[in-house]
Amino acid sequence: MKLHYSKILLFFFPLNILVASSSYVYSKNKPSITSHHTPITTSRVLSECDTESSIYDNDEEMKSVKENFDRHTSQRFDKYEERMKGKRQKRKEQRDKNVQEIIEKDRKDKSFAEKVEKCCLKCGCGLGGVAASVGIIGPIAVNEWAKAALLAAKSSAIAEGAAAGVAAGEAAGKKAVILALQHFKLDNLFPEIYNAIVKIRHYADVKNFSVAIVEEYSLKCQSLDYKFTIHPKCRTFEYYIGMRTLDSTTVEPAGQFVPETLDSVVGDVTQGANAKAAEVAAAKTAEFKIANVGAVESTYGSCQTAIIASVVAILIIVLIMVIIYLILRYRRKRKMNKKQQYTKLLNQ
Repeated sequence: MKLHYSKILLFFFPLNILVASSSYVYSKNKPSITSHHTPITTSRVLSECDTESSIYDNDEEMKSVKENFDRHTSQRFDKYEERMKGKRQKRKEQRDKNVQEIIEKDRKDKSFAEKVEKCCLKCGCGLGGVAASVGIIGPIAVNEWAKAALLAAKSSAIAEGAAAGVAAGEAAGKKAVILALQHFKLDNLFPEIYNAIVKIRHYADVKNFSVAIVEEYSLKCQSLDYKFTIHPKCRTFEYYIGMRTLDSTTVEPAGQFVPETLDSVVGDVTQGANAKAAEVAAAKTAEFKIANVGAVESTYGSCQTAIIASVVAILIIVLIMVIIYLILRYRRKRKMNKKQQYTKLLNQ
């Protein structure tokens, strides 16, 4: 700008000359009292070549004007520069502050994104390992459990069948003993003893009542109260139990015959009870095997379904984690690329 100071100043002189010329013309047209002589006019208009010449370089007034102009302009530029320096400093501080905040925010976002990425990656890897373990170890464990459960189910079926057979055999034996005692008319002659025998747990315990039967028989059938006459119920008991024949007057001694008869009844009943127990045990064992094996197979199938569902669910979760990881990684890389582009633009 200082290069044009001389041109600006030199532009001032043509203006002064033009003003002076116009005033001269005005004064010429007016009537004057002075002598009428023809004045010689000299043109003071500066041409472009005159303004660019160096005829004013030695002019002291011109030098003073130029120096004052330069000094004032320099002072104004200095003040402007001082004001701009303060503003630049404030803007620089604000820019540095904004840049620092952006850097801190970017660092926090980057740290959080990295943490989330690592968490997703670790969770995906961990769940993938769990899925592999469940998918490999689960079926093996379930198969081994199924084998053991089948053996246990068969053993349990055999035990339950045997218990059911024993219970059925005891019930059948007790029923047969009671029928035999009814056949002997023991319930008519000795109702108290009969009622006690009905309450026994095992049919073989009927042998323990032989002494009581003999004693009761002696009181009712061999007592002198009947004047040596045979009671009709005693005759019926003796006949059906086998102590006498229908027309015979000879009676076997009750003390020996009653225990032998009860032992024989128990022996015969035991064979039938054992056969019944074996039959029921076989039937119940097969039934319990079907039920127990069915329960084991149902449980095995549900376990297999649960394992498959668990593996599928874990794989879905792993897939979601991997997708989240890839999305976060892609977004972080895109932000980094944009940041690098902005940095390049700022550097340019």
